[in-house]
Amino acid sequence: MTRLIRFNKPFDVLSQFTDSGTEGSPRRTLSDFIDLPGFYPAGRLDRDSEGLMLLTDDGRLQARIADPRHKMAKTYWAQVEGIPDPRALAALRDGVTLRDGPTRPAQARRIEAPAGLWPRTPPIRVRKSVPDCWIELVISEGRNRQVRRMTAAVGHPTLRLIRARIGQWSLDGLPPGEWRDADADRTGRR
Repeated sequence: MTRLIRFNKPFDVLSQFTDSGTEGSPRRTLSDFIDLPGFYPAGRLDRDSEGLMLLTDDGRLQARIADPRHKMAKTYWAQVEGIPDPRALAALRDGVTLRDGPTRPAQARRIEAPAGLWPRTPPIRVRKSVPDCWIELVISEGRNRQVRRMTAAVGHPTLRLIRARIGQWSLDGLPPGEWRDADADRTGRR
């Protein structure tokens, strides 16, 4: 039987089970939080990003979720520097041109700080002279650091990035560093 779990990846955690880096001290990985043999991440989330990851023991499901050809929507909450005006949001919605080519059109809107948001450790760097705000972006691609590059391209660098949803699965009710069976969301089992 195929099993799928949701995991709320904390900041500064690698989205893999081992650290193959060459840095002096070992970095935190998924194995610091999840002890399930035979599970693999369905996609990646940068070390400096937080939020929803899906892991499964089924290679076909993993490929279906992760492969950009399937255009599975991913929702991000980005705390950005400055206050994007309607032109900046329209540019995100139309697609922006990055070094590796134009992005697909995205859904983009300003939002209030997400309800139930946990503190980030360490906190973001706040500049008293520059305001910040939250935007929600929904994309159907998965380029390297795409959301950060998109917000920077319209003049609003990302300060904090949280993936809130992948397709039908969301972060709802899942604290940072914890995981839950995705079917528990429907059946009440854990």
